[in-house]
Amino acid sequence: MDSLTQIVLGAAVGEAVLGKKIGNKAMLYGAIAGTIPDLDIFASYFTDTVSALEFHRGFTHSIFFSVLFAPIFGWLISKIERRSIASWKDWSLLMFWGLFTHPILDSFTTWGTQLFWPFETRLAFRNIFVIDPLYTLPFLLFLIMAMRSKRGSKKRREFNNLGLIISSSYLVITLILKGVTYFQFKNALEEQGYEYSQIETKPAPFNSILWTANVELEDAYLIGDYSLLDSKPIEFKRYLKNHDLLGTLRNEDKINRLIDISNGWFIISEEKGGLYFNDLRF
Repeated sequence: MDSLTQIVLGAAVGEAVLGKKIGNKAMLYGAIAGTIPDLDIFASYFTDTVSALEFHRGFTHSIFFSVLFAPIFGWLISKIERRSIASWKDWSLLMFWGLFTHPILDSFTTWGTQLFWPFETRLAFRNIFVIDPLYTLPFLLFLIMAMRSKRGSKKRREFNNLGLIISSSYLVITLILKGVTYFQFKNALEEQGYEYSQIETKPAPFNSILWTANVELEDAYLIGDYSLLDSKPIEFKRYLKNHDLLGTLRNEDKINRLIDISNGWFIISEEKGGLYFNDLRF
């Protein structure tokens, strides 16, 4: 998810874990914890583009990273906040949940996350776009209301819990919507006589009403859109795979790594004497 959403989630988790003891500082350090996993984007400054793509949402988004670094970050904060009543164990627990909930949320997006790194399996439910105002804005509103309430008060806890409950409920709703739209696409394909090998569905940018399906045929992909408000039949556009255009490039290491990153959902296009690798998930 986008940085703002991860900050909001981290802050809310920090408040839930330690807010009663230390007030707004729990939100501050929770927000920091929710940001740390995405620092892997700086890998692009130290390595090539393909390697940076592989690294993103890898090690720093794993359970292993959360377990390993939570006590380290907790120890550092306990040294910075020497006068705080929170212990090293308290800070470590806050950091763990802040670090861990970040990749859990990312696993619902199209790109997914390697939660079980070093295993290469990328967990991706593909039921929410990386920026979704319907998820973030209500969550942010309740977090601000909690922040403005007195430390340890019932209102503060209730506002923070409402933000967590409503945002989590929205994720569940998008999973249900994904199931509904999947069967709409599947039925449309059968009605139009298409024989396909696999289908993937995902929400369009910034919403959970409009959905897109990628459908694999033998030599091409179909892409179709369906809105929950639609009454018209679903239309699919056909895009040739053109994988043969790669020629001997198919033996190149970086090309094969790109294919792995795309999970095989890619087409090759030729423009002005150059070849373009298009990842259809995006």
